[in-house]
Amino acid sequence: MGMTLATTKIQIGSMPRTLRMALVVAGFSALTGCATVSSPQPHDPWEGLNRVTFGFNDALDTVLLKPAATVYKAVTPSFFRTAVGNFFSNLAEPWVAVNTALQLKGQATVETVLRFAVNTTLGFGGLLDLATEVGIERRNEDFGQTLGFWGAGPGPYLVLPFFGSSTVRDGVGLSLDFQGDPVNREPNLVTTTKDTLSILRLIDFRASLLSAGNLLDEAALDKYSFTRDVYLQRRRSLVFDGNEPPEAEEAPTK
Repeated sequence: MGMTLATTKIQIGSMPRTLRMALVVAGFSALTGCATVSSPQPHDPWEGLNRVTFGFNDALDTVLLKPAATVYKAVTPSFFRTAVGNFFSNLAEPWVAVNTALQLKGQATVETVLRFAVNTTLGFGGLLDLATEVGIERRNEDFGQTLGFWGAGPGPYLVLPFFGSSTVRDGVGLSLDFQGDPVNREPNLVTTTKDTLSILRLIDFRASLLSAGNLLDEAALDKYSFTRDVYLQRRRSLVFDGNEPPEAEEAPTK
């Protein structure tokens, strides 16, 4: 589960109520079972609590998400999974465009809006990714990155129950990402439809990471440390668009 959520974030409000209950239980379990680490890393002062939460997330992934994703991948054809992934990626484009605009990235904003228009109208609601085929790049921007663009440091590393790797900054950004999630925001969707879409999105995403997760299980001596380091490195690269300054807390060039 740590690997799953080291690469992307899933909005809490878009989760079905049963999964939100799992989040509450996970949080309680982590708080009551907090371990102590004698010499935590400076960027991970809450390592004891984080490891407990990571362990819960990993167990939840092992007994629930990974089996569901494995079955999903086995019974659905690849073109179906590609269409599902395209659909949910397309739904995220408007919020990506908002964040590129907030980061003063004019060209990226125009291209993201154009991607959404092309794929929604000509790509059957986003099931086909025609924009990529004609060379319009897909971008990954969220509010945590926007906060980082404007100089907010990441703060301590934080493993969130169910959602996995984060930082204090990215955790704050989740509340805004929640508001930008069209599945959660759309008032005309009934609760059962929202839950179905949320579950499908989660399982499809987890299925896309099955190979990477297996590689992590085989290669990493300490899954927690490996996941933490990969997450922090990747998030820093995303905030600075791959042009990291010498100091981690330095604001990106605008």
